[in-house]
Amino acid sequence: MTLAVWLEATRPRTLPAAAAPVAVGTALAFGRGGEHWPAAAAALLGALLIQIGTNYANDYFDFVKGADTDQRVGPRRATQAGLVTPRAMKAAFIVAFIAAAAVGVYLMMRGGWPIVAIGAASVASGVLYTGGPYPLGYNGLGDLFVWIFFGPVAVCGTAFVQALEWRPEDLVIGGAFGLVSTAILVVNNLRDVATDAPVGKRTLAVRLGVPFVRFEYAACLALAVLAPLLYADERPWLYLMLALSPAAFALTRQVYRREGAELNPMLGATGAFLLAFAAVFCVGRLA
Repeated sequence: MTLAVWLEATRPRTLPAAAAPVAVGTALAFGRGGEHWPAAAAALLGALLIQIGTNYANDYFDFVKGADTDQRVGPRRATQAGLVTPRAMKAAFIVAFIAAAAVGVYLMMRGGWPIVAIGAASVASGVLYTGGPYPLGYNGLGDLFVWIFFGPVAVCGTAFVQALEWRPEDLVIGGAFGLVSTAILVVNNLRDVATDAPVGKRTLAVRLGVPFVRFEYAACLALAVLAPLLYADERPWLYLMLALSPAAFALTRQVYRREGAELNPMLGATGAFLLAFAAVFCVGRLA
């Protein structure tokens, strides 16, 4: 159980999904003169810890539930590969969530009880995504979970803890951003559809079929690019979002053409698109 193994188990390619919405929320707060850098830094650290805790919990619960087997076609998982014991992985996700709660104390002092509710719900959902009596990811609710917590919750929470207010714009942009994060999960579920079904992991790909989730991916990217344009009359630089259209089209075409292990590179590519979305939005919102 070396440091390299633990770092790999954090799933570094997924961490932008936690960091990028903090950047977007900070841009929204900054654009109205409400930026607060200590709160932004704490929000970033807390988001990363919750993401890492969720990934560790997913590693643990997927192994004990039998979802991660030798037939897995995705990147290796530490517990399934025998690199980390289940007991150690369970302890790791508990420690990560405790650390996130410690960071949340400062954010609570800054933003009050709304931040307590957001933090508690985020941690609970991180565990219940693959754990508990009705795991969200095993019952077709993973897409909704990712959209809510990596979109409106993360973006609006970050903006609120800095500016101490939220506006409808925050909700719209948070929703758009959450769609890109959902697209990452869609690729994951599309890749694993053949191995998820036999172990009772009923993702939307299993429940509704491959054609549906491929369309879901296309819709997520298209709507994400278009939603910020609702505010382009006031902030013309937001038309820069249209520059992401060719990339969205290219990614969608590949998702329609690939299956199984061939989709692994699309996880990183969609993660890169998420970072590009955040960067272009921040430029367009602040220019």
